[in-house]
Amino acid sequence: MADTTTAPSARRTELLELAYAYVRRNGLADLSLRPLAAEIGSSPRVLLFLFGSKDGLVRALLSRAREEELGLLRDLRADTPPPSGLPAAGERIWAWLSDPAHRTLLILWLEAYARSLVDPTGPWTEFAATTVTDWLDVLATAQPESERDTPDGLAHRTAVLAVLRGALIDLLATGDRPRITAAVHHLLHARSPSPSRADQL
Repeated sequence: MADTTTAPSARRTELLELAYAYVRRNGLADLSLRPLAAEIGSSPRVLLFLFGSKDGLVRALLSRAREEELGLLRDLRADTPPPSGLPAAGERIWAWLSDPAHRTLLILWLEAYARSLVDPTGPWTEFAATTVTDWLDVLATAQPESERDTPDGLAHRTAVLAVLRGALIDLLATGDRPRITAAVHHLLHARSPSPSRADQL
């Protein structure tokens, strides 16, 4: 029996890339097929044919954004040996997040993240939860095996992720890269008080 599955058409792939560039410039809020189609040299009818519905197109766009994110994570896994630890991994991630070239992608990511919380039944369903898992997974690879699978290990990488996410929101709001980068590095390398000092507090 012949295999009936087919790869995405070249035209679908081309239009997806053009639409992805469009939403990186304009966002997902109030996305309308007509101006999108006019901008990328297509028509609403063609987009509906290729993606099934507007929600189908949005899902494809979010998958494309996640594909770019996962590419970064694969690079980090390759470049960050476990002994280097979470501070080094956090610095590499922050260097990428704070690069002005990635601002439009990250605004799109933040919008989809928020929408997945406000409207969990929409095309961005579970986007927020999935991206948290993705980032925790790559941070885990930067931890020694003795720490990785412990409750403290999970808490440590969750704290690093919280620092990076909070700093990213601040950066997108203010653009103050030097101030926020200094704070990120300070927090990534902060040390807990020793037991004897903690007992005195």
